[in-house]
Amino acid sequence: QVQLVESGGGLVQPGGSLRLSCAASGNLFSIGTMGWYRQAPGKQRELVASITRGGVTNYADSVKGRFTISRDNAKNTVYLQMNSVIPEDTAVYYCNADRMTTFMGSYYDNWGQGTQVTVSS
Repeated sequence: QVQLVESGGGLVQPGGSLRLSCAASGNLFSIGTMGWYRQAPGKQRELVASITRGGVTNYADSVKGRFTISRDNAKNTVYLQMNSVIPEDTAVYYCNADRMTTFMGSYYDNWGQGTQVTVSS
């Protein structure tokens, strides 16, 4: 069984930084595109950033220049470095992997349990 586990959320002051991690497990051969999504209270879940296995990145306009997504394929881990955070970044952040391949086959549209990020003074 495949699994994504996020860590690194918490309370941060405006202008501060936070680094989220998401580790994938499950006897994996490979993982496709990985991404970070977020959902604020009363709002729909939205894409924050994504990164392909080859390292091609994509960012929401609202986080460009402030957030950086990266991944370590050897560790099956994706990161989100959040700098210059603002209160509007407050949300539950979810990790996603569009495909996770194991001995048993491929699993699609995989999600972590989410980690809360709160930006407040």
